[in-house]
Amino acid sequence: MERYARNASCIAEKETEYLHSRHVAIVGLGGLGGYAAELLARVGVGRITGIDDDRVEVTNLNRQLLANEATLGMLKVMAAEQRIMAVNPDVVFRPLNVRLDAENAEELLAGSDLVLDCSDGIPTRLVLEAATERLGIPLVHGAIAGWYGQVGVCFPGDRLLSAYYAGCEDAGAEADLGNPSFTPAVVAALQAAEAVKVLLNRGDILRGRLLYLDLLQHQYDVLDMGENQAREEKS
Repeated sequence: MERYARNASCIAEKETEYLHSRHVAIVGLGGLGGYAAELLARVGVGRITGIDDDRVEVTNLNRQLLANEATLGMLKVMAAEQRIMAVNPDVVFRPLNVRLDAENAEELLAGSDLVLDCSDGIPTRLVLEAATERLGIPLVHGAIAGWYGQVGVCFPGDRLLSAYYAGCEDAGAEADLGNPSFTPAVVAALQAAEAVKVLLNRGDILRGRLLYLDLLQHQYDVLDMGENQAREEKS
């Protein structure tokens, strides 16, 4: 437990052992997913599946943790595995070099205790919501665009993303606003925190809510997308 000694004041030893028995799937290993994978590995999540069909490109160097001069041209899943093994070799990392879609989503995510949505498109996010609902797995959503970001937690049946993205086009705001280095780091950290809270059933989870971040003006708002209704229906 020496590796996790600095966590002991906020995450008990039994909770650390529990995290080591959990399996988290991360869909997308770009700006969000690269940071999230490392944060979960450092906190001790025992199994991580990384799903991405892309390679590291020069344009990734401005913001993606997995992108550096040595990994240019490498499959992102292999860059992630290399990074995770260097950080915490006790973690079992499963690299899946495939694009998740409606046909393969359930097969790829089956066996996970929780899924992180680090994807870069609305259609994939909606596919993830539907697949995790059918599998009975919680989903931690994250998205970024320029100085702005959002994080939310969707339990099976909540339909958080369906409600939020109803009527939206295929491309998200990131296509127009771009992404600097700091926004994905902030949002991924919040996703990792929510993931740990969901796994340990601790704290005030952003269930059925979206936390909006405006890092330029330091404005932070939480939009309730039906959390109270979802809890009432389940009680």
